[in-house]
Amino acid sequence: METHKSCWLWIILLFSLIFFASPSHPDSRIEIHSLRHHMHPSFTRIVVDIGKLREYVFSELLSPDRIYVDIYQVKLNPILHGKTYLVENDYLKRIRIAQKTPSTVRVVADLDFKKAFYRVWHLPDPFRIIIDIYPSKLPQPPRPAKSGSSMIRQLALGIQRVVIDPGHGGIDPGCVGKKGDQEKNIVLDVARRLKKILESKENLEVIMTRESDIFLDPESRTVIANQKQADLFISIHANASRNRKLSGVESFYLNFSQDPSVIATAARENATSTKKISAMKEIIERIVQNTKISESKELAEVIQNNLVKSLSQKYSNVKSLGVKGGPFWVLIGGEMPSVLVEISFLSNPTEESRLKRPEYRQRIAQGIYEGIMEYKSILGKGKPR
Repeated sequence: METHKSCWLWIILLFSLIFFASPSHPDSRIEIHSLRHHMHPSFTRIVVDIGKLREYVFSELLSPDRIYVDIYQVKLNPILHGKTYLVENDYLKRIRIAQKTPSTVRVVADLDFKKAFYRVWHLPDPFRIIIDIYPSKLPQPPRPAKSGSSMIRQLALGIQRVVIDPGHGGIDPGCVGKKGDQEKNIVLDVARRLKKILESKENLEVIMTRESDIFLDPESRTVIANQKQADLFISIHANASRNRKLSGVESFYLNFSQDPSVIATAARENATSTKKISAMKEIIERIVQNTKISESKELAEVIQNNLVKSLSQKYSNVKSLGVKGGPFWVLIGGEMPSVLVEISFLSNPTEESRLKRPEYRQRIAQGIYEGIMEYKSILGKGKPR
């Protein structure tokens, strides 16, 4: 039975490696074909024509002064790649646009912060991003946060309802440690502890995808979160590896990946999905069109940092394996920032022993809670810690 299961895992892994590395998978990125700028008597306007809603963030860089806008899940028409527009005024030097990554386009405006201020906003139907740059002698509109601003932050959306997803359950035990500890039971206990902390310390509504040992297929879990109109979706899992020396904590958000370790983790977590390979085209398009990548990545980062910090306060040699994007079925379709947290390795003897202890699980719950609170504070709706 174990050999049969292992065989299927490697088949899934091999398919994932071939599929995600293949250049022939459907390209659903939106093409940016136009960047316009106009010099008005009192300001300069830059317009990036996109056509469909896309996530974007913006921020400032120094030495030299410049602002940038990163637009996700888009590609640049070749005639615009590396294009530079020189601007003849005292406060703005030039505008640049380029394909930063295969799915991200960056627009840069080189200006002088002593002589100019700016506003970044967007208009729908058709969707376009607008950068207005003003000479500093004019009255200034509210200035955006230097750390960047996503759509959620721009719209001042807060957090009231959190869906916690204990991975696996029922006929699906998840990972099983050498001493027989099952992932499904460990993560359910951590989820219950996290729910208790959130309800007792914060005025938040907390919903669990499962509160007992029942089976749920991975793709139905974000459906629950969508139906409940959740503001955050957090899926809790325990990790495993053939290398029993491997240990640590890592967090994921939905995206493509060609990292073999990420694909192996995704293959294991996706193993109980009821979806067929024939549905992959639709699924890939949904990943590419995901408009919560930026928020999900940011949420994963603060949870990862706080979880490692919480565990390190009590335990030695806690390793952070970082934050990564990956093709996880359980995150597909979420209409809110969604992350998957691998809390420790059941295949590692030390971490399996720790996961058996209530105090270790409590530390995990506390760390995830503190990450949620930091993210809530970032959005400007929570008590600063």
